[in-house]
Amino acid sequence: MTLEELKLRQLTNQYLITPADKMTVVRDLCGIQAQFMVNAMHSLKIRCSDYDDATVSDGLVKNWTVRGTVHVFAEDDLALFKHCDNGKNYRNDNWSGYSTWQKLDGTCKRCWALTPEKQRFYAHVILKALETDTYTRDELKLICREAGMTELEESAMFDQWGGGIRDLCERGFMNYVVQEKKAYCLSPMFTPIPEAEANLEIARRYFTNIAPATIHDAMYFFHATAAQVKAWLAELPVTSVECGGKTYYYIENGKSYNADIPRCLFLAGFDQLMLGYEKKESLYLAPEHLRAIFNLAGIVMPPVMLNGRVVGKWKKKNRKLTVELFDNVQESGIAAIKAKAESLWSELTAIEVLTR
Repeated sequence: MTLEELKLRQLTNQYLITPADKMTVVRDLCGIQAQFMVNAMHSLKIRCSDYDDATVSDGLVKNWTVRGTVHVFAEDDLALFKHCDNGKNYRNDNWSGYSTWQKLDGTCKRCWALTPEKQRFYAHVILKALETDTYTRDELKLICREAGMTELEESAMFDQWGGGIRDLCERGFMNYVVQEKKAYCLSPMFTPIPEAEANLEIARRYFTNIAPATIHDAMYFFHATAAQVKAWLAELPVTSVECGGKTYYYIENGKSYNADIPRCLFLAGFDQLMLGYEKKESLYLAPEHLRAIFNLAGIVMPPVMLNGRVVGKWKKKNRKLTVELFDNVQESGIAAIKAKAESLWSELTAIEVLTR
């Protein structure tokens, strides 16, 4: 398989050439990473044939899933992504306290400040409130303070890395609301799928709809070991091909790959095309531009692609779009970038292209 054919398969499978309906996209791509909802929404917009700002959140939930990061995914897939310790912790109201975050770092600068009894008490306060409405993070903090929560207890329950709120999400009690502002809602009931079975199904989706991918790619996407990936491959009906001295694996999905690679794409921040494969071995991003997209703070910037190659990054603020190019791009390429931007955002009043 040639490099061009490999890219064409990946771009097609990721719905960047032929869009599909929203629920197909989120299921096939194992959800959409969503630390920042504006990124998740753009990622769906460029892939979905039925994208609508007014209804995009319908049927979706937000929670911690693949790689231990927050994703938007189909509500029907809660049982797949939230295995709740093989069901043992599903809606479990027994809390250990002190264990989850007590020693986040060697100096224990942020310590767990909730006893098991207090964690149970405030978990009940939060869940009782959510029975009547959704609440933002700040609103839940206020409700807990009114119930007697101290500042130290609040720092544990609402820790920026998840804290007690994450425990409630991991146990299937609640989800994030699918919106930019952090808010929470009760989760519908579901029966968790055993972890091994769930992971195999997620791997099946990956090798069907994100692959062709190498073992290193899958290790990166799942934060898994080589042994884990090889075990999945042994159970899945994969086909292997060689390209550039590497072995790629994929599952046949019946799609045709006879379209052209898009002239220009505005990918989202934390886009699945960047996160789906080992970043240091990316087919789309040159090594010298790696840190321009994957910065040292852990942010994945939104790339601009021309002819299957990342040539810059973009930022939209209000009605102005700024594109910063890494490579020398001919005038025809700049014209293609501007034309694509205008087709994506009709409200733009200014497009600034910063060249080298």
